[in-house]
Amino acid sequence: MKPWTLLGAAACALPLALAAPAAAEERTESYMDRPNNLTVAVGGAYLPTYEGSDDYQWVPFPAVIGKVGGFGFATRGSTLTLDLIRDAPGASVSFDLGPAVNLRLDRSRHIVDPQVQALGRIDRAVEVGVHAGIAKNRLLDPYDSLALRVTWLHDVSGTHSSSIVSPSVDYSTPLSPKTYALLSASADHVGRGFAQTYFSITPAGAVKSGLPVYNATSGWKSVRLSLLLAQVLSGDLRRPRLSLFGAVSYSRLLGDFRRSPVVSIAGSPNQWLAAAGLAYSF
Repeated sequence: MKPWTLLGAAACALPLALAAPAAAEERTESYMDRPNNLTVAVGGAYLPTYEGSDDYQWVPFPAVIGKVGGFGFATRGSTLTLDLIRDAPGASVSFDLGPAVNLRLDRSRHIVDPQVQALGRIDRAVEVGVHAGIAKNRLLDPYDSLALRVTWLHDVSGTHSSSIVSPSVDYSTPLSPKTYALLSASADHVGRGFAQTYFSITPAGAVKSGLPVYNATSGWKSVRLSLLLAQVLSGDLRRPRLSLFGAVSYSRLLGDFRRSPVVSIAGSPNQWLAAAGLAYSF
């Protein structure tokens, strides 16, 4: 998983945690039930310079989530999603469905390792697709939520010309009227073009970099686990204003992707992220 997707799975999940039902019995009081609302988050993250790298960097990031006329929108790292389903306030089961677009930045900049740098930069990829999800609210108590989601993206810029499928499961629950926790598990399945572009090494690339020739193919690329904690500093979880959040995420590259010399020789299959920041809800 690329670093910006890690942000989506962890640090940028804060507004989504606040969007979960904070008090089911009084759901109509939640600011998220308003047809028009906005939460803006800003922070910093310590993460790999590209997927598979063992070099890390600090980067700033923004995130937004909200509704216009009852239709939702959200950013997760460099991914923007729209939700075209308007669920009834207080629904025990809610749905997400709509378009998604992502800008993939992997190895387009910030390449520190000299061998990977010798392979050359990769153009940014523009990926478009669809996301869908279903959430069961009030699963174990009146306050929690369990959600199953999947996103399908396809590169339309010609950089890797293949698809990425990312299923996930999220469990969120308040720990107090002002504290929220979100645990997320997800995975990425990628096409052959993606594997060839980011993890294979051609004979010409081997001569330039000193890394061996390698041919990666499609398959499950990575699995990840993320934990986010949010503390409301003013208001409460039903009516948050200013909030503080922190997150940590771990990802493990699998199969051909773990064995790629870009990872096994010049990087690491273990990918970590730590992030923190502030969010404000209008």
